[in-house]
Amino acid sequence: MMNWLRVALFGAGSVLCVAAAMAQGFPSKPLRIVVPFSPGGTADVLARIIGQKMSDALGQQVLVENRPGGGTVIGTEFTARAPADGHTMLVMANSFTINPAIRDKLPYDPFKDFAPVTLLVKSPQVLVVGPTMQVKTLAEFSALVKSRPGKFSLATVGPATTQHIASEMLKSAMKLEMIYVPYPGGAPAMTALGGGHVDAVLANYSEVAPHVTSGKARAIAVTSLERTDTLKDVPTVSESGYPDFEAAAWFGLVVTGGSPPAAVARLNAEANKALKLPDVREKLIAQGMYPVGMTPGEFDAHIRAEMGKYAKVIKEAGIKVD
Repeated sequence: MMNWLRVALFGAGSVLCVAAAMAQGFPSKPLRIVVPFSPGGTADVLARIIGQKMSDALGQQVLVENRPGGGTVIGTEFTARAPADGHTMLVMANSFTINPAIRDKLPYDPFKDFAPVTLLVKSPQVLVVGPTMQVKTLAEFSALVKSRPGKFSLATVGPATTQHIASEMLKSAMKLEMIYVPYPGGAPAMTALGGGHVDAVLANYSEVAPHVTSGKARAIAVTSLERTDTLKDVPTVSESGYPDFEAAAWFGLVVTGGSPPAAVARLNAEANKALKLPDVREKLIAQGMYPVGMTPGEFDAHIRAEMGKYAKVIKEAGIKVD
């Protein structure tokens, strides 16, 4: 019995030693953060800010690699097929949890092919109106739209994007009938609003902020549960009569599935440390991104909850990808 005990203890000790060695040896080469969006967008800015701090802490260069297209499927599949060594990360967003509900077949499994690292930031959507709608509050907006059902238009990035789903959630909660107008990006949607081609836009804070500041658009509600530091005078949808309404965009970090737990733990620790740095927080908040940070287990639960939420909205709204 003593021999078996010695073997068991030796085996357990060996596993701990291997895990410790892996943690100390990681990373062994430059890392990359895949961004499934075009350069210059919110996810790209986030990846570069966090990537630089992680590079400093890990002692290896962290490269940002943009692989846009396919509603984020191209960059996501690329990450899924990368070596499972923890050196390839993906900045993923709500679209990661939306795609399984709107696409019949995905070239990857959202759970088996990825390992959660952490939720990085949340970014509220902002409902803004242009010169065609003389309203200042969400209540006034609701009353006007309901007075002429199907006559007013609401534009978002779309279709089947985070913003589109958020707009459907908002219309459902408020029982509004509006014309949905998709645009290839937040910038063209805001240009259309300024020109009077659409009546309202729901978009990321960073996309509407310049127009609100200049007075070309009026912000009437934010979709986060709490007011933002950068739009303190703009109430949330929740406090405007629709309790617990939340449809914020969020961005998280995952790695290729099967990566060593020690590598995932190290990436989680360094990413979360970076989110707490004063200069990082300042840069992110200025862009309308609010640092969060989670354990891998918490982030896994978040992903699963978001999938359930979006699947329900998508089914009720009948949203499909052609």
